[in-house]
Amino acid sequence: MERGLFTQEHQILRQAFRRFLEREAVPYMDEWEANRLIPREFWQKLGEEGYLCPSVEEKYGGMGADFAFSVVIQEELEKVASGLMGVGLHSDIVVPYIERYATEEQKERWLPGCLTGETITAVAMTEPGTGSDLAAITTTAKREGDHYLLNGQKTFISNGIHADLIIVACKTDLSAEPAHHGVSLLIVEKDTPGFSRGRKLDKIGLHSQDTAELIFEDCQVPATNLLGQEGAGFRYLMQQLQQERLVVAITAQVAAEEMFRMTAEYVGSRKVFGRPLVHFQNTQFLLAEMATEIQLGRTFVDTLIKEHMAGQSIEQKVSMAKWWISEKAKEIAAKCMQLHGGYGYMEEYPIARRYRDIAVTSIYAGTTEVMKGIIAKGLQKGIPLFE
Repeated sequence: MERGLFTQEHQILRQAFRRFLEREAVPYMDEWEANRLIPREFWQKLGEEGYLCPSVEEKYGGMGADFAFSVVIQEELEKVASGLMGVGLHSDIVVPYIERYATEEQKERWLPGCLTGETITAVAMTEPGTGSDLAAITTTAKREGDHYLLNGQKTFISNGIHADLIIVACKTDLSAEPAHHGVSLLIVEKDTPGFSRGRKLDKIGLHSQDTAELIFEDCQVPATNLLGQEGAGFRYLMQQLQQERLVVAITAQVAAEEMFRMTAEYVGSRKVFGRPLVHFQNTQFLLAEMATEIQLGRTFVDTLIKEHMAGQSIEQKVSMAKWWISEKAKEIAAKCMQLHGGYGYMEEYPIARRYRDIAVTSIYAGTTEVMKGIIAKGLQKGIPLFE
C-alpha cells in the first residue's frame, strides 16, 4: 500500500534495518523472552549501526532525521516482537526530553552515549500508589546546596533494569497550588548514591522487555541534573505525551497487521473437515471484519503521523487513535487466536505471544479511560475535530 509518508531514503533504511534485525534479533528472541531481558550487546549493535535516536542533531553524533525515520524503525521492531519496545521508548520517548529541555552542557554530556547504546534511558512517572494521576505523585526532591535529596519509589518502569539515565518526575514544591505546579524532572544517573533497583517485574507479556521498581532513599542528585525549569515538569510531560501516545498507536497498529497476516496464512493452509479453514463463511467474515478495522486504523494513524510531523497539536486525535487502535488490536488478537484453534494456545505459535503482549497497549502511556477523558474534555471546550 502506498502510504505517502516515506522517501526513497526512508525505504533504504527500512530494508537495511530489516536485514539487521533478521540477523541480530530474530534468531535470539525466544532466548531473550526466556531470560526476561534483552542483552546490552544488542543495544550496542543498534548504536554501532546508527539505529538509535535518529532525531538527535548531527553535532551530538546523530542524523538529525525527521520523525518518519523513527516510524520506520518502530514498525520494523514491532514486526519482530513487541518485546523490543524499549528501543523505541529510549529513542523516541525519553531522549526527546533531553533534546528539547536540556541545557547545552547536559546534551553534550548525555546524548552521545544515548546514540551509541552505551547509555540506556528510562522515564519514571508511575508510583505504587498512583497511576495516571501525575499530580498526585509522592516522590519528593528537596534542594540542599548543590544537590537535591530525592526520596520515593517508582514502579512499572520500562528499561528499569538496564537504565543508566532515568528521568524522574518528583515534587520539588509540596505547597504548590495547583499541585502539578510543584512537579519537576530530575535526571538520575545509575551510580548516584541513594539510588537502587527493586524487583525485575514478572509480567504477563512483553517478557523480554525489562520492567522494574526503582527506589530513591536520600538519593543525592546534583542540582545540575535538573531538566529544564523547576516546577515545569508536569508541563514538559504533557508536551511530550502526544508523541509517546502516537508511538503506542503506531506499534499497536503494526501488531494488528502482523497478527492478521499470520492468521490469514494459517487459515489458508489449515484443513478442517477436509477443506481449508478459509473456505468457511465464518472465517471469511471474521477476516473481512478485521481487514476493515485494520485499514481504518492504518489510514488514521498515518494521517496523524503527517500532522505530528507538521507540528500540529493533535492531542485529542492522538488520544482517539491510542485507545481505539489498541482496543481493536486486543480484539483482533482474540479473534486470531480463536482461528488458530488449539494451536493458537501453544507457545510455539507466534499468535500466543502476540495475544499476551498486546494487552498492555491500552494501559501504558495513559489508559483507554484516560484517553476518553481527554477527548471528552476537548469536546466540552468546543475544540474542532472534523474540519
